[in-house]
Amino acid sequence: MRRAVAVRFSALLAAGALTAATGVALSTTTASAAAAGGVTGYATQNGGTTGGAGGQTVRATTGTAIHQALCGRASSSTPITIQVEGTINHGNTTKVSGSSCNTAADKIELKQVSNVTIVGVGNGAVFDQLGIHIREASNIVIQNVTVKNVKKSGSPTSNGGDAIGMESDVRNVWVDHVTLEASGGESEGYDGLFDMKDNTQYVTLSYSVLRNSGRGGLIGSSESDRSNGYVTFHHNLYENIDSRAPLLRGGIAHIYNNHYKRLNESGINSRAGARAKVDNNYFEDSKDVLGTFYTDEAGYWQVGGNVFDNVTWSSRSGDHNPAGPNPTSNTSVSIPYGFTLDGANCVPNVVAQTAGAGKGLKVSDGSCTPQNPDPTDPGPTDPGEPTDPGPTDPPAGTNLSLGAGADGSSKASGTSYGNVVDGNTGTYWSPSGSTGKVSVKWGSATTVSKVNIRLASGSGTIGAYRLLNHDTGAVLATGSGSGTVAFSPASLKKITLEITNASGTPRIAEFETYAS
Repeated sequence: MRRAVAVRFSALLAAGALTAATGVALSTTTASAAAAGGVTGYATQNGGTTGGAGGQTVRATTGTAIHQALCGRASSSTPITIQVEGTINHGNTTKVSGSSCNTAADKIELKQVSNVTIVGVGNGAVFDQLGIHIREASNIVIQNVTVKNVKKSGSPTSNGGDAIGMESDVRNVWVDHVTLEASGGESEGYDGLFDMKDNTQYVTLSYSVLRNSGRGGLIGSSESDRSNGYVTFHHNLYENIDSRAPLLRGGIAHIYNNHYKRLNESGINSRAGARAKVDNNYFEDSKDVLGTFYTDEAGYWQVGGNVFDNVTWSSRSGDHNPAGPNPTSNTSVSIPYGFTLDGANCVPNVVAQTAGAGKGLKVSDGSCTPQNPDPTDPGPTDPGEPTDPGPTDPPAGTNLSLGAGADGSSKASGTSYGNVVDGNTGTYWSPSGSTGKVSVKWGSATTVSKVNIRLASGSGTIGAYRLLNHDTGAVLATGSGSGTVAFSPASLKKITLEITNASGTPRIAEFETYAS
């Protein structure tokens, strides 16, 4: 008979703390990783994920204050970072109304909004029995918070029992260094810890803890809900979970460097045509950690470098099709972004030091060595203070922008896109307002690893910008002001300077590009 998770949780506490496994650092690098602490995985695609970077930063100690911050913006897309400290619960959360928000009393509601960061600060942020709901929203960052004991039955209820839930045309969400917890399974009133459904895409869950729940999370609410996908799970701890670690219905998932401990019934459940790339994970004291379960609609996987430590496998029968005892690949999955793999043997140790809220946002450097976030990376922890490249000397070498084409999203009267590639600092492009985009483009792929932004006389100040690989949507670098910024070499046909915040009207005299 299936035992309640709450019973197993008590046994787990009695057994004592996890003793992390260690091993030789066998790092496999497929491409350069993002700067330490920066957004990773599929959340870097489709234009990237920056949350509230470049916008106002406010402090909130209640759920009502979080909703007030959303409702107090100029519009539903005005960037904002909400720094949260303390316990957020039903007693201090009410519905707030406004033209830039659509909130509710029984959850933290991020509905029909964009460009928002929620980050725990100070002594930490705990969402107690109160879930976070993301609906019809984009460019959302949630970092360094704990969400626990969210119920769909019993009292009080919130968010359908999901700690973090996403649904209905959600795009670009980065959830990082969070702790998601329950105290049992469905019979105790809980549902999923991390759920995505109804056309949710370009999501990364990184350096997080999911534990003591019947259901870890899902992508797709039914076999017919296959519009979700492009989700990355890396450096997470799944501990004392019955199933759905995660459940995948359709779409693509990249699952690497996670530590799975005590998956009690099943683990990664790829079904209904889903394809998962499963690399360098450590599975421990678990059962049927990969396969297609509870359906006759098959899913697929590409596996490599995983460690199976005391994993048991059931026989295949009917709608129960585990991939083991010797999992082999039955599909191939191409990953469009750079990432660095830690050796699977050191994953328990690395994840123990980095995953979850209150860990100082530590990350792995790809060689099994945890490190603090790069202070030069603005990240979502302090998005109101983006990196300013400062007054640096211009790069040596050939300015690749000379002779290239240019276009953009808007331009002020009397200015031209072509003025940023003409080599003349006396001419310039300005957006029609304080924000906008200008691009340099070539007829064939060109390698760029450095740009120099030159402002014309009388220019306003750039408060925040992003450099984008227009071909893929990847964020190459972020910063503020003018000057030189370097990044990992990228082969592209078009590079875009997106100004997301400025004081006054910027005047871009030259958008110079260099190979090195």
